[in-house]
Amino acid sequence: MSITVLNSDRGKPAFYTWAVALALITIFYNLVEGIVSVFFGLEDGTIALFGFGVDSFVEVISGVGIWHMIRRMRQNANESPDRFEKTALKVTGTSFLILTAGLLMSAAINLYKGSRPTTTVWGIIVSGVSILTMWLLMHYKIKIGRRFNSQALLADAACTKTCIYLSVVLLVASIGYEVTGIGLLDSIGALGIALFSYREGRESLEKAKGNLICSCQRDCRGS
Repeated sequence: MSITVLNSDRGKPAFYTWAVALALITIFYNLVEGIVSVFFGLEDGTIALFGFGVDSFVEVISGVGIWHMIRRMRQNANESPDRFEKTALKVTGTSFLILTAGLLMSAAINLYKGSRPTTTVWGIIVSGVSILTMWLLMHYKIKIGRRFNSQALLADAACTKTCIYLSVVLLVASIGYEVTGIGLLDSIGALGIALFSYREGRESLEKAKGNLICSCQRDCRGS
């Protein structure tokens, strides 16, 4: 397969148009997803959906960092993180780790008290829409990243793949509760989201130190 090199003057405009569009779609989608998930997570008493929503808000911070990176690359074609991006990565990583701790404590309390959500229907709806949206975003990030040989965009695609895993965890937990009525499943779903949040937090902090590539990027290259 032929690859259009990013530093080609002819290829630059198309790359930046696609990259900016994908970054902005990621930001706005996660913002809407976060609002809906947090609202219904609190309304229905499901910590899995609530945690998923908070995770989406953290993804917005990460998306802003990616958008800024693309703007900087447009000026000097440098993919190394600058001070703003490193700060965004540190804030993102720290936020994910705080979310992890919060979800672990909430799940433990719910398990101890035997709490159960009113319904997890919204968890099914949100996760279903998220899986489709994130898969499309990942597909185009990989396609554009490979076409223009951009390791930064491929790394972002790999992180989008993690969002799909999060959505699958929420979907399975939500369907499981609706079918069985076992409140334990909502807490298990929250623990699964906490696991992925920890992974994302750790990777964000590692990237802030200069490692652009997510550990799952290899999977994206083979997708």
